[in-house]
Amino acid sequence: MGTTTKSHRHRSRRTAAVALAAVAALGASLLAGCSSDSGNTSSPGSSGGKGKTTITVGTFGVFGYKQAGLYDEYEKAHPNITIKENVIERNDTYYPQLLTHLAAGSGLSDIQAIEVGNINEVVTTQAAKFEDLSKASGVDKSNFLPWKWAQATTADNKTVALGTDIGPMAICYRTDLFKKAGLPTDRTKVGALWAGDWSKYIAAGKTYKKSAPTGTTFMDSAAGLYQAVSNSYSERYYDSSGNVVYKTSPSVKTAWNLAMEASTSGLTGKLKLFDKAWDQAFANGKFASLPCPSWMLGYIQEKSGDSGKGKWDVAAAPKPANWGGSFIGVPSAGKNKAEAVKLAAWLTAPEQQAKVFAKQASFPSAPGAYDLPAVKDAKHAYFNNAPIGEIFASAAKSIPTLVIGPKDQQIYTAITDVGILQVEQQGKTPAQGWAAAVKEINNALDQ
Repeated sequence: MGTTTKSHRHRSRRTAAVALAAVAALGASLLAGCSSDSGNTSSPGSSGGKGKTTITVGTFGVFGYKQAGLYDEYEKAHPNITIKENVIERNDTYYPQLLTHLAAGSGLSDIQAIEVGNINEVVTTQAAKFEDLSKASGVDKSNFLPWKWAQATTADNKTVALGTDIGPMAICYRTDLFKKAGLPTDRTKVGALWAGDWSKYIAAGKTYKKSAPTGTTFMDSAAGLYQAVSNSYSERYYDSSGNVVYKTSPSVKTAWNLAMEASTSGLTGKLKLFDKAWDQAFANGKFASLPCPSWMLGYIQEKSGDSGKGKWDVAAAPKPANWGGSFIGVPSAGKNKAEAVKLAAWLTAPEQQAKVFAKQASFPSAPGAYDLPAVKDAKHAYFNNAPIGEIFASAAKSIPTLVIGPKDQQIYTAITDVGILQVEQQGKTPAQGWAAAVKEINNALDQ
């Protein structure tokens, strides 16, 4: 849960997504976004007073539990429980603090959120410091997408965290700009333009460019395209044995080449994700489309504003992919472990995930939620009443199980924020951009 971000570089969905994903509520207000509920200053493990137990929940960005009324609902059903949420807006601030508190065995909330980009490191280096949730009462492995469950489970089958949301991919596009450029606007016909092949998305962009409305580009950035394409494979930066393989990875090669083609063909706005200029481009209608995980909807709505309502729509992506998502775990050093486990199990159950989706558009990692009315019948008024529940559920069911390694986030950041931006914003050649990215990755991996 979490999309989110001022610089996607340190936030994957909830990195970007979450903190931003939540901006407005589904249908009425929605995402991906970025405000955070950071007014709570109660200390971890504190007493609720009057004999109540206070369960503290540490998150980054907006997870939507409070916004969807889940804390109030749980407290009403459990009069002896009070829930306090401790929020840090950015994951790049939150996660180092979490590691510090885990090492010290103190200062921890009873429940701690974990971003997908950090889950592998937690599983491989911090598993002993979390409760095993695999056999906890109220937890059913079959309630979660298999690949999501696997991401938080150790080799000896200890599950250190439960999946909250995921970021199934679509393409968001401006119907007004597509129409002016001579492209179809019906979401089914738009999806058919690039079905099955990301290179067809580039081809559609070249068609757009021929008659592009003055001052607009087909897509926002090469970095967003790179992320979407590379996430549509099962291996990216690491192989299943844990080896770093980004230099020979077909997914990275394909994603990089397509990103470079888009950039050097003048199809992108040369923008950096989650920067001020990117936000302003939404508001000014400067680009016609972008790869769009579910949490991105709220961000688009917030940044495009009232003038964009009804002009945006959602079509299926060329291939299923996931961008973002988070987990919640229970640290073994927490003061209220038993009650925290119960709450974590309840918050991640299909029914509660559906409620969060209905409010924040954070797409459930529990497929059991997909047939619930709050998800199945969901339409988004801002996006021309697009059937987002149907679109994202279809994508979610086919997402490949992506191998995630301990330095995934650093490798991604080097490629997008160093390599790609040098090409887009500094005029470097693709070869120079790649060399700069590799140098940055080598430093991150101490090579």
